[in-house]
Amino acid sequence: MKKKVVILGAGFAGLQLARHLNSDGYEITLIDQNNFHQFQPLFYQVATARLEPSAISFPLRKVFQNDRNIHVRVSEVKSIDIDGQTVTTESDSHEYDYLVIATGCTTNYFGNENFEKYCFPMKSTNEAITLRNRILQNFEDTLAAPPNEREEIMNIVIAGGGPTGVELAGALAEMKKYVLPKDYPDMDFSALNIYLVEGMANTLQNMSADSQKMSKEYLEEIGVKVLVNTLAEEYDGTKLKLNNGTTIPTKTVIWAAGIKGNVPDGLPSDAIVRGQRIKVDRYNQVHTLKSVFAIGDIAYMESQDYPKGHPQVANVAINQAKLLATNIKKTDKGLPMEQFTYKSPGSMATIGKHKAVVDLPSLSFQGRMAWFTWMFLHLMLILSVRNKFFIFVNWTISYFTNDTTLRLILKPTDKASPAR
Repeated sequence: MKKKVVILGAGFAGLQLARHLNSDGYEITLIDQNNFHQFQPLFYQVATARLEPSAISFPLRKVFQNDRNIHVRVSEVKSIDIDGQTVTTESDSHEYDYLVIATGCTTNYFGNENFEKYCFPMKSTNEAITLRNRILQNFEDTLAAPPNEREEIMNIVIAGGGPTGVELAGALAEMKKYVLPKDYPDMDFSALNIYLVEGMANTLQNMSADSQKMSKEYLEEIGVKVLVNTLAEEYDGTKLKLNNGTTIPTKTVIWAAGIKGNVPDGLPSDAIVRGQRIKVDRYNQVHTLKSVFAIGDIAYMESQDYPKGHPQVANVAINQAKLLATNIKKTDKGLPMEQFTYKSPGSMATIGKHKAVVDLPSLSFQGRMAWFTWMFLHLMLILSVRNKFFIFVNWTISYFTNDTTLRLILKPTDKASPAR
């Protein structure tokens, strides 16, 4: 009889687990709120109109259309019944022999209700589209705005100087320099200010000192106002107050300052640790629970090399998924499981054309070569050949023209979604 495996989440971890566990011995149910996988590292390019959402989104049923043992369900998980080994969604329930939680993370506003109410997150394709609409609409609004309202429309603030914040700031600065003056010849874009606010002493705090230094220099070189050792304190939708007493008038604050886990209801409280992550052992098994695993960003695993948990990046998620698929098969054959060991291949971030930083285990480099390295490795991570091709074509056109043709404001209609 086939073992029932329920996977919650179709991000890097969930998708890879389903693909590597797929065999005649397992009946796999993959549950996600969306019917597509999202390539999160390029959300910022959707938000800045460099790529279409379809270029970084992959329909799950297309991915698994030839896999008869994998069943995709588009639904929201409501709760987990550990004793009954059942997952309940908004539309159905699913029994399992193995449960794998790969629900990833969402934006962490650290309890500030106004940040949550007024700031723009960027943790999904939908949120990236919403942000793109807002950024483009800002420039349309500026044309008709009275002089006393233009400053708050033309100031864009990014909270958080990690890779997401740095890459987004760089993309916006390049848009300001190369694209917007051609689209709006009757506007003065010297009044457009892009702020990057970082609470620590450096941008890209987890990278090497050289990469930190150069990322800040690159950003300032292309016109970004970088404020380090600075925290956002309060925001009312039009004015952002910083902890140094400065107030920035702005209608657009992009929140890239923190994440927390998407933890389903039903897990014991002692399994949840700092950052809303799920505590797992070296086999990715959830603390105190049998046949329940967590992988990817949601999983908190301590090891000698990573005493505070592994970095929440795609490479960790992919490797945990691959090993867990192997370990589940070993368990069913009565063989011992293998512990997860992670050797970081490095980290990188891009700031703009010919401006990027790359840290490898034994080498750190910046500039043009780092930029081409970033582009190549991200292109290779894209799932389908078709999407690789379209992204490559888009990037090639943008490289030679410093322009794209994707600046569409696509607003939702007032029609309600069909009742479930």
